[in-house]
Amino acid sequence: MFRETKAFSGFSVNDLAKARRFYGETLQIEITELAEMNVLQLHVAGSNALVIYEKADHRPASFTILNFPVSDVKIAVEKLKALGVTFESYDWPGFKTDADHIFRGGGPLIAWFTDPAGNILSVIQEEE
Repeated sequence: MFRETKAFSGFSVNDLAKARRFYGETLQIEITELAEMNVLQLHVAGSNALVIYEKADHRPASFTILNFPVSDVKIAVEKLKALGVTFESYDWPGFKTDADHIFRGGGPLIAWFTDPAGNILSVIQEEE
């Protein structure tokens, strides 16, 4: 039934203006504002537009909602930190990020950060 449907994803934030600044200016993602619907569309390469909508009772997801593949996680983390992005630190049994906030415990290198609404995002190293 949906084999040929071009699905898209959406997520909520508690402040659309802060989201516009973060995704558009900090992360430098192309954005379209649909003012009549009070939503933003994020235009990421190779994907349908993602929809961001404001929700008064927003609660951030407890999981990663967006992963950004990069060629070098360490460089991406350094550049994002220079732009004021704060990375998450994890120290759980069998799961620990290092001093650079990068998980190097198996699988691709990955580092997590949040948007202003607390939604979890990541930069993840592409496999060569």
